[in-house]
Amino acid sequence: MHYLRIFTAFISELISRRQIIAEMTRRDFRNKYLGSYLGMLWAFVHPTVYIAILWFVFTFAFKSQPVNNVPYVLWLAAGIIPWFFFSDALSSATGSILENSFLVKKMAFSIGILPLVKLISTLVIHLFFLAMIFIMFVVHGSPIPVHCVQLPYYLAAALVLLLGLSWLTSSVIIFLRDVGQLVAMALQFMFWGTPIFWSIKLLPPSLQPYFKLNPVVYIVEGYRDSLINRVWFWEHWLQTLYFWGVTGFILVVGAVVFRRLRPHFADVL
Repeated sequence: MHYLRIFTAFISELISRRQIIAEMTRRDFRNKYLGSYLGMLWAFVHPTVYIAILWFVFTFAFKSQPVNNVPYVLWLAAGIIPWFFFSDALSSATGSILENSFLVKKMAFSIGILPLVKLISTLVIHLFFLAMIFIMFVVHGSPIPVHCVQLPYYLAAALVLLLGLSWLTSSVIIFLRDVGQLVAMALQFMFWGTPIFWSIKLLPPSLQPYFKLNPVVYIVEGYRDSLINRVWFWEHWLQTLYFWGVTGFILVVGAVVFRRLRPHFADVL
């Protein structure tokens, strides 16, 4: 109960600062591209070029076979887009406090919002990626399934998981700078251990449950279920319960660790 009180107090503090979060998110998104000729247009040029490369390579060069009567490039995009969001968001949020160390000693500032600001800033790019994949469906003449209405659910699931992880990593990295490298290594390992370029159905049935212990698999497969496989999230009720159990635990642990370590940030930075 003590840890739950710490967690709820921390969440209430963040909610009360929602206007500051919105303003800092706009500033972070703008500053990321400050000084370049195209400015914030780069945020949309990058995903457009990347999607165009995927489309050309897998449509014309490799001539990949369709998956579930959907072009392979759409199947791949449905898995790699949520992964890019997860990877980019966690990487940027991990260093969010170090990047804004000058704010740590300001007593009136709630530094717990910094990882959240990075997540929302990355979310803007992700939403543009999602718009691009819908355009790809139209270009390929593939019908957009009604199951795509559950994409906001999987997006919310990813944000909750990322919030817990980023509170944990962004606070521990203050005292152990190697955490940044460890996160990068973990993301590389997870990239190949998550069914992005390959289907989890290629694994023997006895091994599939072990790979599904990775909560990111739930999100990646959820995007594909929404866009390709046409499966509702409640049809995987056991995996859904597991995901939210693990994610809830990570969220509480991340919030408690962050709140416990926060008073000592100024001593190190």
